[in-house]
Formats: sequence, C-alpha cells, structure tokens
Amino acid sequence: MYKILVTGGCGFIGSNFILRLREKKDWDILNIDKLTYSGNLDNLDSIKSNYTFLQGDICDNQLIKKSIDDFQPNYIVNFAAESHVDRSIDSYSDFINTNILGTINLLDCSLKYFNSSLDKNFRFIHVSTDEVYGSLGNNGSFTEESTYAPSSPYSASKASSDHFVNAWNKTFGLPIIITNCSNNYGPLQFPEKLIPLMIINAINGRKLPIYGNGKNVRDWIHVYDHCDAIMEIIDKGDIGQKYNIGGNCEKTNLEIVETICDIVDSNELIKNKVSSRDLIDFVDDRPGHDFRYAVNCNKISNSLGWKPKVSFNKGIKDTVNWYLNNADWIKNINNKYSFERLGQIK
Repeated sequence: MYKILVTGGCGFIGSNFILRLREKKDWDILNIDKLTYSGNLDNLDSIKSNYTFLQGDICDNQLIKKSIDDFQPNYIVNFAAESHVDRSIDSYSDFINTNILGTINLLDCSLKYFNSSLDKNFRFIHVSTDEVYGSLGNNGSFTEESTYAPSSPYSASKASSDHFVNAWNKTFGLPIIITNCSNNYGPLQFPEKLIPLMIINAINGRKLPIYGNGKNVRDWIHVYDHCDAIMEIIDKGDIGQKYNIGGNCEKTNLEIVETICDIVDSNELIKNKVSSRDLIDFVDDRPGHDFRYAVNCNKISNSLGWKPKVSFNKGIKDTVNWYLNNADWIKNINNKYSFERLGQIK
C-alpha cells in the first residue's frame, strides 16, 4: 500500500483532495494540519480507515522530521499555506512563516528522509498558485515559462516558496514537482472567499461587496478538477517540472456574483424581499489588485492527458446547493470565527 503525507489537509483544497483520493485509491494517509481558522476537522469525518490526523505546524522541525521518518511516505503533497490576500496585506508575518519558512522546513526534512530512504520513487508535490505570475492585460495567458511578478505579500510568499522548492531539486536532487493553479471553488471553502461569501450573503439577504468596478478577471476551476489533476501529476508527472492547472473559464468578479444571485433567486426555498442583484455593493478597490489571471494548461493536457471536466454552469449550481444544504457546517464555522471581511479572493 502506498503512503501519502498531506500537509494542510483540513483546509478547502486539502480536504477535498483527501476525500477525492480516498474515492480513487486505497492509500494510507497522514494528514498534518495546524488547524488555523480555515482548517476544519469536520471536513474529513467520513474518512474512517487508513487515515491518521496529526495537529501540527509545518514550521516545527522536530515534529515534521519525526512524522516523516515514522510514516515513511512515498509522496508528500504540500497544501499548507496562508492563502487570503486581504489578510496578507493586513498582516504578512504569518505568510512569511508558513508559506516560506514552513516550506523550507518541509524541504529540509524531506531531503534528509529521501537521502536515507530506500524509496527512490519518492516525490514532493508543492501546490502553488497562478498569482505568482502577477497581473495580465486583456490578452495572453500564463505558461510555465512566464516570469514571476507577484503583487501582494501572499503571492510574494508563494513565489518565494516555489523558488525554494525548485532550488532543492536543482541543488540537492530532491525529486519535486510544482503546480500552479487558478481560482478554486466548490464545497468546504471557508466563507471569507468570494464565492462562498457571496452565496451565504445572498441567501441571507445581506450586501454583496465587490472591489472596484468588478471587472477584474479570474480563471475558475472546480476543486474536484484540481484534485484530479494533482493525482495525475502524482502518477505520471515528471520530476523537476511544474504544471499549470486551470479551468479554461475566465469570468469577471461581477459575472461570478451576478450568476450566484440568479441561482439563489431561482430557488423557491429562499424568500428574499429584494432581488439579490440589488444587494451588490461596489467598494473601494484592494491595494495592488491584479487585473487579470489566465492559465495556459497545454502542458498538463498534452503530456498527462488531464483536462477539466466540471463545467462552470454545473459546478457553480452544485456549489450553491451545497451551501444551501449544509447550514450546520456554516453555522459551526460562524460560531468559531467572524468572516465579515470583504471576501474577495486574489
């Protein structure tokens, strides 16, 4: 049986990855998560066998080294990261500690394990973002060769971690693969991000804040497609390579919010007094707000045969319905944390 160590596995993408992995592979899973505000143990209640959870910080050298040495994973997939741009602008120290120093600690412990292990098929998969490339104009898309030009403390910390991961391969021979993905959406996403916050606010008849004029463009991918892409990379990806992952689905923030409004308003169980579109509230723009991201996925498509399968129309309807049908999940989070932030992802 293969063994996989997942860091940040209680977060949005990490927990969906573990659930998706369990559907397709009977692997032994170790999940290490610090359980910060966006990590939720409840996300993985359905996992009962060949699964171990360990609460811990990827910056903790002793814990990470012992965990790797004891578990002896065939693969490590690093999802652990501080990921909200607004929070990085307000306070960037956590982003430096987790995204940069934590990644370096993982690399250091992984290299020592790899050099002493008999498993020469070991892989370290580092999950990153398209935001490391900076902002695009109206044309073009990011390829794996695009120059890094991060705009926010968040994207700068992720760009730095990417460089360190690549350096551990070039300098020390650690077998790594880097992925850079576009905006994810789907179930289990913490409600400070754009799509879940807009869904929850629209359901409850609250204002829907949008930065600037709402014309900023993002490429959107359903989290299931992202998780499937990572599994393809684990199985078939080449060492030392990076792969862009995207949904081939460019939408403005305003388009996203208007689509959510229409889906919510079409639901007969929701009885708001006003049209949800009337709740849209344009607010002052975020500092350094990137205009557009677009991801070229030709490399992963041509070399590994992966393509996104979930259409946006189906995916966004399913996502709205998931939040409608999981009021207890939302209530539990709201009881622990306040998510009154603007919630504009990237």
